[in-house]
Amino acid sequence: MITIALSKGRILKQTIPLLEQVGIQLLDDPFVSRKLIFATNVDDIQCVIIRATDVPTYVQFGAADLGVVGKDGLLEHGGEGLAELLDLGIAKCRLMTAVPAERDFNSRSDKRIRVATKYVKSAQRYYQSKGIQAEIIKLYGAMELAPLVGLADEIVDLVETGSTLKANNLVAKDLVANISCRLIANAASLRVQHDTIRTLVDKLTPHTLSLSNS
Repeated sequence: MITIALSKGRILKQTIPLLEQVGIQLLDDPFVSRKLIFATNVDDIQCVIIRATDVPTYVQFGAADLGVVGKDGLLEHGGEGLAELLDLGIAKCRLMTAVPAERDFNSRSDKRIRVATKYVKSAQRYYQSKGIQAEIIKLYGAMELAPLVGLADEIVDLVETGSTLKANNLVAKDLVANISCRLIANAASLRVQHDTIRTLVDKLTPHTLSLSNS
């Protein structure tokens, strides 16, 4: 049995059609059912649907053989015990810094700045690479509020259209990473079930290529 961990939310909405294109269908509607484990029309494949932040952990420790997760989640996890098999080309966005619109883009002072984000590791790596002293404040939501109330000087967050930033008088500044969903595997599962996993990857590859070119 191959267990695939799928991320909840908007990622799931784009993952389900991709799986269906390669002949894998969940037997229950994941957007209606309260189940967490879903059988599929393929006897030896089942799916679990969990929070995106938990997918790398489930795969790392072998509770799932494969997982679908955003690159942002992988960057935060660190990738230990995982193999990144394929860029699925879905849920594309950018991890970016953002600052108040009235702030001078070119004037980061020598003083330590405060940055609000839930992407702590990615933010730390980015600011260190730029030689900027940054105090990272971890938040789990409403990141745009932090600069408005003086909690932070800037934020690091996912940006898709930028409309939420604009509505809160913020502007995207620097690119931290381009983000899309990746198919990942447990390192041990990849060895033990290599042929089965390789077959699935081969089936998915042409569909992901067509997505990236569209």
